Amino acid sequence: MLAQMSDRWRWRLWVIWVVLALVSLEFLNLTVYGVVIPLSGLALAAIIGPKPLQRVSTDTRDVLAVALLYLAVVALFRVAFTVFGTGNVAGLFLTFAAGMLVGFGGPLVYTVWLRRRPLSDLGLRLDNWRTTAVLAVCFAAVQYALTLFGYSYPAAQDWVPLLVMSLTVGAFEAVFFRGFVQTRLCASFGTVPGITGAAALYGLYHVGYGMGGAEMVFLFGLGVVYAAAFALVRNVLVLWPLLTPLGAFFNNLNSGDISLPWASIAGFADVLAVMGVLVWLAARHQRRLSSSQARAHVPSR
Repeated sequence: MLAQMSDRWRWRLWVIWVVLALVSLEFLNLTVYGVVIPLSGLALAAIIGPKPLQRVSTDTRDVLAVALLYLAVVALFRVAFTVFGTGNVAGLFLTFAAGMLVGFGGPLVYTVWLRRRPLSDLGLRLDNWRTTAVLAVCFAAVQYALTLFGYSYPAAQDWVPLLVMSLTVGAFEAVFFRGFVQTRLCASFGTVPGITGAAALYGLYHVGYGMGGAEMVFLFGLGVVYAAAFALVRNVLVLWPLLTPLGAFFNNLNSGDISLPWASIAGFADVLAVMGVLVWLAARHQRRLSSSQARAHVPSR
């Protein structure tokens, strides 16, 4: 019976699993979450299989690009939060911003300019926007109901900068970890190893923030959930600007560990603007490349 299960039903079961995994955030200890959720996902994959994704042989250039950009991002974040820290706000922000832009722009340059692949390869696409929008709203509604519904907000100056920061970091993480790292690992090693590897790298990258082992175990589990959600549609809009920024915003707001001035909004807005320009330049390059290839195939008279 399972062998005859349609891809549509497999897809629906994975949607249900993502919803239940998000709901479990309310009930499970963080460390337990980081263990139970990946194991449950692995069990479901063993029973019904993941959403099919064509597997190709290992691409050494892709794996090397993932490794180099990952190390660059983690190193920049580590310098920002453990070398500069709050004692040097300018150094902290500039290095933090550099890490996000390397993690966002590096995959764009590698994918579109060096490998001549489309932006959709990074999950930057609109062709399946309806399905993506439904899932994005569904997942975000669960997240919101569990965290921010009925929340007593502090003064605006204490939460608006955190929201803008969450949106900016969320854009970087969606493109880098899901659109780039996960896609490339899945293409080289298969869906389950790729998702597991991307989630593990997502959890470990928080060492750049100075986080401990227990927090990274939880983030590994959360990374599996985000990776599965992305795999359903291979569109970063299923995660951003709703699901992942909402989670990060609540965590930063609830912990009370981060206090940002109003001026930080301009800095994060600048980073988002640069990200937007990079996507526009990549899209323009892609169109020019497609036009030149089309002209090259037009037979001469």
